[in-house]
Amino acid sequence: MTRPRIIEALDIIAIMKCVLHCVFFLLLWITPNARVCASHQGIPLSVVKLWASAFGGEIKSIAAKYSGSQLLQKKYKEFEQSVRVEEIDGIKLVKKLAGKMEQMFHKKAEAIKRLVEAAEEAHLNHEEDPELQYEYFNAVLINEMDEEGRSLELGGEFILQPNEHFNNLSVNLSLSVVQVPTNMYNKDSAIVNGVYWSEALNTVFVDNFKRDPSLIWQYFGSAKGFFRQYPGIKWTPDEHGVLEFDCRNRKWYIQAATSPKDVVILVDVSGSMKGLRLTIARQTVSSILDTLGDDDFFNIIAYNEELHYVEPCLNGTLVQADVTNKDHFRGRLHKLFAKGIGMLDMALTEAFELLSNFNETGRGSVCSQAIMLVTDGAVETYDAVFAQYNWPDRKVRVFPYLIGRESAFADNLKWMACANKGYFTQISTLADVQENVMEYLHVLSRPKVIDREHDMVWTEAYVDNTRPQAQKLEDAQGPVLMTTVAMPVFSTKNETRNKGILLGVVGTDVPVSEILKAIPKYKLGIHGYAFAITNNGYILTHPDLQPLYEEGKKRRKSSYSSVDLSEVEWEDKEDELRNAMVNRQTGSFSMKVKKTVDKGKRVLVLHNDYYYTDIKGTPFSLGVALSRGHGKYFFRGNISVEEGLHDLEHPDVLLANEWTYCNTAEHPEHNFLSQIDAMKMYFNGEPDLKCDKDLIQEVLFDAVVTAPLEAYWTSLALNKSENSDKGVEIAYLSTRTGLSRLNLFVMPDQLTNQDFLTGEDKEVAFSADHFPLWYKRAAEQVPGTFIYSLPFGTGSENKSVVLASSAIHLLDERESPIAAELQ
Repeated sequence: MTRPRIIEALDIIAIMKCVLHCVFFLLLWITPNARVCASHQGIPLSVVKLWASAFGGEIKSIAAKYSGSQLLQKKYKEFEQSVRVEEIDGIKLVKKLAGKMEQMFHKKAEAIKRLVEAAEEAHLNHEEDPELQYEYFNAVLINEMDEEGRSLELGGEFILQPNEHFNNLSVNLSLSVVQVPTNMYNKDSAIVNGVYWSEALNTVFVDNFKRDPSLIWQYFGSAKGFFRQYPGIKWTPDEHGVLEFDCRNRKWYIQAATSPKDVVILVDVSGSMKGLRLTIARQTVSSILDTLGDDDFFNIIAYNEELHYVEPCLNGTLVQADVTNKDHFRGRLHKLFAKGIGMLDMALTEAFELLSNFNETGRGSVCSQAIMLVTDGAVETYDAVFAQYNWPDRKVRVFPYLIGRESAFADNLKWMACANKGYFTQISTLADVQENVMEYLHVLSRPKVIDREHDMVWTEAYVDNTRPQAQKLEDAQGPVLMTTVAMPVFSTKNETRNKGILLGVVGTDVPVSEILKAIPKYKLGIHGYAFAITNNGYILTHPDLQPLYEEGKKRRKSSYSSVDLSEVEWEDKEDELRNAMVNRQTGSFSMKVKKTVDKGKRVLVLHNDYYYTDIKGTPFSLGVALSRGHGKYFFRGNISVEEGLHDLEHPDVLLANEWTYCNTAEHPEHNFLSQIDAMKMYFNGEPDLKCDKDLIQEVLFDAVVTAPLEAYWTSLALNKSENSDKGVEIAYLSTRTGLSRLNLFVMPDQLTNQDFLTGEDKEVAFSADHFPLWYKRAAEQVPGTFIYSLPFGTGSENKSVVLASSAIHLLDERESPIAAELQ
């Protein structure tokens, strides 16, 4: 019988990203003629057991030999007396991490405040000039030429250079660009004046970036519709020459410009609304929905001689204006048909009673309330209804939208708007819809403007692929989740102060990946993780957050928004954890959980302890999950800096490339430093280099303890031709601090399974928020044993690999902290 060949392999990318342990993987390649066929008859069971025992003993012997597990366990034992084992204080840990995140968010908020101050001062010093002519850099027209090779008007030469910080996109770090929606005239007087005075923001953009090099996109979204973005970047319309982006219906703009609101949308479906009018009405309602955010509540009621809730199951209540609910209601608008007579008094009565009853429950926004009336006319002013439900306090604003070109009933609708602190708009064509719907936002923002409420707002995690940088990043590396911090900009001129004029909103994006840098994975253990949610319970970051892609497409859904915490921490049936975090409490919670790994093919049963607290100055709360057992302990080693740096510089050493030992991104002169070079500078007293002292001390300790493996593996490689283990290809270890050591027993191009070199499967690689699959599984085994796994999907191939891994415990106990893993 042909003897099976044993092979080792590993994903080199995973090695670079490993975190808490050392892991050794054996890859077993069983050649086709080594298969045992079930059709053989007459083989005694005792013989099969003998074969299995012999096979198991051989693979265990080879795994132990080539991993060097016994040597490494011995080395850690030698340092046992100088190691201090500590139990993790979950509450102390989560408060410390929340403090780090607070500092990071505070820096972004300060940048936004400087932009607000600069914008308001620039507008204060600007005199509106209807005849103003001003050439600016239009984001679409820059670097464009006409047929004769001349620059287009509002274009011109605009220097763009690839920048690593902006994911190698071509940008201009000195200037911003201006984008104007396709349906607006880019030389309109209001736009030109706004672009002119907002040029003052360029110097603040640049200064902010110098103060905080971690900043990415900064921008000003004008109430007039234009969008100023820094750094400057080229925008490209779609194949139809259209840019669908309008900053005023982005969630960051809406949340910053208005207070939370309860809205009832009344849609006239009487016989006179047939044809184009009903089409415009549907689009108007859809556009109104676009302006609602997660802090708002709404419902839609169609009326003729009867009332028709667009969603009958939600009769008599309001629902949160999240993406799911808005899409559901939008999908039911096509079921509206025009017939009969419009009884507006009945519809208004229903709307007022609905708002009043919902407000009494305490479940609504508790701020603003509004009725949006979409109709082609009103035969009277309905004083009696308003007198009964809305006067004299006029707590509910009324916004009539007159559909169609006729103005016979315009006066009645205008009177309703004025008598109820609203705004009247006439929408004659589909092209008029978006711009006219936006008008109500200015009215609702007036109280904030008059009271000078510069409220800072943070969005939940979302994907905005309508901007060019998001589209280009998706094409290059997949969709990017982010949160946005934004603040409104008001007119401070004396003549407009009492009118409450909103000039726009400034904002900056914060990628979720940036947030994860404030949460060092090494402090959380193998199965531990950190997560953050908003005051609505939506996830800002969580390792199990898996956004869906559009069917058959690469990109996530354009309207993607974060899911609720209860959808990923589903074992919390009573929502105890979610509710405590939404209420910004500090405390702890425990439960048993089932965590799927290997794309859902395997399950780990864990007992997690959760610790949570709020992040000051934001609407977010932070949670930390620690698994019981080894996940609740860590140890501190002690070694000299000189000895540690010496062993850290060995050629077989790699460091996790998603971990931050030293922050080399904060100052440009450090950008090209390796982490090891940065550590050297740190110990030489470099004042501007910020490093994680605890992590560096521990990685130096691991470098010294694991150094003998280099000589051990080299000796095995030199003697390999003399033994029969010719199938062994790779050995490596990874420690709790992200340090890895690698040894190849064959040339890279001779590896049996090249897939281990690509790193395409993120689940088997180390990252900023999780350990690889093999690492998690090995940690749950009995100390001193190996776990073997065969990748799914290899059964039909002529070659396959078996991965063997073992965890190195500091002590001979199951709950001992794990020092390293070998593979």
